[in-house]
Amino acid sequence: MGKSADYTKYDDELYQVALLKNNEIAPGVYVLSLPRLHDFKAGQVVKIGLPEGEPPRMYSICSGEKEDELKILFNVKGGGWLTPRLAKLQPGDSILVSEPMGDFTGDDKPAWWVASGTGIAPFYSMFKSGLGSNKTVVHGGRYLQNFYFEDEFMPELKDQYVRCCSQEKGGDVYHGRLTHFLEDQDNLPKDQKFYLCGSPEMVVETRDLLIRKGIPYGNIVAEIYF
Repeated sequence: MGKSADYTKYDDELYQVALLKNNEIAPGVYVLSLPRLHDFKAGQVVKIGLPEGEPPRMYSICSGEKEDELKILFNVKGGGWLTPRLAKLQPGDSILVSEPMGDFTGDDKPAWWVASGTGIAPFYSMFKSGLGSNKTVVHGGRYLQNFYFEDEFMPELKDQYVRCCSQEKGGDVYHGRLTHFLEDQDNLPKDQKFYLCGSPEMVVETRDLLIRKGIPYGNIVAEIYF
């Protein structure tokens, strides 16, 4: 166990805890804050659920390894069961969480972090854990409001933080999809790893693009969001 917190064992893999905070950071996009029961590596995931109803779903941890709270970034899925209910939770409400798992973890070597939408969560965790100094972050979103945590990425990463917006124009934001931005790059580093996190379509398209541009398959690490 990590930090001490009130919890009960719900079943073989889930713990029941009281929600600490639920912040809407953009329309339909929320950050849940829970007590951190276990240590984790930045980039790992946990299962999140509610005591009644559907099975839990996996979400990337969206907080640093040394923070007292464990945070989860999610957007409300139209027609979904879990996310509309998560969005309505109030501090003190019960929520289920598993132990951390997964091997989509970073290190302190130079690398590219490529994300679409809420796929930025594991990279934000890595960033908050001190792994951002030699990284290039490419974040794709439909609208300018979709660049979550930009106020933290921009001051530290400067030109190494690239926002790609497909539906709106603004400032120094690249107008177009993140795959178009990557396609425009002539000298992508073949000796660095490219971490991809987003929808299955984005991950497959970006992986194939990188391979066409000479990035070794072994240097492409992917985490798919459903």
